[in-house]
Amino acid sequence: MKTHLLIASACLLALLSTIGAALPYPILPPLFAAGATNGLNTFLGLPPKLLFGLALTINPLGLLIGSALLGPMSDRYGRRPVLLITAVGAAIGHAVTAGALIIENYPLFIIARFVTGLLEGSGSVARALLADRLDGDLRRKALSWLNGAFYMGWLAGPLLAGATLQFGITTPFWVAVAALLLVAALVAATLPREAASGATTAWWQVARDRHSLNLLREPDLRSLFIVTLAYTCGVTAFYEFYPLWLVEVPGYGAQGIAWVTAAMCAVMTATTIVAGRPFKGEPLLRARLYAFTVAAIIALLAASNATLGLICIILYGIPHSFYNAIVPNYCAERFGGAHGQGAVMGLISTTFCLANIIMAQAGAVLTLIDTRLILLLGAALSAWSAWRMHSWHHSMNRRVEGAVP
Repeated sequence: MKTHLLIASACLLALLSTIGAALPYPILPPLFAAGATNGLNTFLGLPPKLLFGLALTINPLGLLIGSALLGPMSDRYGRRPVLLITAVGAAIGHAVTAGALIIENYPLFIIARFVTGLLEGSGSVARALLADRLDGDLRRKALSWLNGAFYMGWLAGPLLAGATLQFGITTPFWVAVAALLLVAALVAATLPREAASGATTAWWQVARDRHSLNLLREPDLRSLFIVTLAYTCGVTAFYEFYPLWLVEVPGYGAQGIAWVTAAMCAVMTATTIVAGRPFKGEPLLRARLYAFTVAAIIALLAASNATLGLICIILYGIPHSFYNAIVPNYCAERFGGAHGQGAVMGLISTTFCLANIIMAQAGAVLTLIDTRLILLLGAALSAWSAWRMHSWHHSMNRRVEGAVP
């Protein structure tokens, strides 16, 4: 298969899969917080905000588990079959979600959102696909472009949902079904069949024994997990709570938040085009500078006025895109051969999902006092990650030098 077709297929797969995951987010708040009574927000007589919180959390929880499992399973069974099964399965999940909305069945809605998240954790498989077949500067560029496709999906999903809601509350979910079936068709058409692995182990045994968190037994990969989790906690603190800052400081409504988000994602996506270019020097030390820059921007946002804060939000994506162009490629080169690209990329994806859950819970408490506190905590965690990256880099170099006879 030609290289350019492989990269284009992986990026389109990432874009369409992420659109499917992001579509529901503008739909949920009115269902639970608009004051109108329905079968979803009155389940068991529980408070609507509690039901809303569970509805928000359950999909990222599935995504967390899927990210840890699907990459290693693709190492064992092949990228093509895992991508086909997850795309079709996630499409079915969105269809069941639409059905649950029609009949206003909250338990079915929660189960469908969890299973859909579980199957949408296949971003690690797309990354592993590129890491398998490319190397050097081309792999770095391709992974950077793949990140851009993910960014675009998170932007396009909510915008597409807003544009299709006028045709009915379930319409965005049927759009997601169509997008994911297109992903399955794309995978079937562009990825060659892989040779049978001869594996006879049951899938549940593979999931139990080969999930990405098993890599934490290795000291270097445990350090990778800690460093990337801390950095990603800072990133998710920014993502989850800058909209609240926009409401409280410049007084923006939904439309203003949407335009600022669109500008930020446009800058971030454009940056990915050049973020994968070759550079001299140690990758981790370069990523460390970008992590410090991200931390400074988040801290400045917490302390700034409306005008300066808007500039921080829009420019934030530049150093973050460069960081994301370096770290996955470094991990693919350093750890992928020994532990499997799917497992390593799955570990990186798992940190994002776990960080979302951690910072959402921390923010629920800190924002009761002041929204700026969760932003400052995020900045501190990203800065600590950058500081820790320096010692991690030197400890790995000492270990490598000690292994050389």
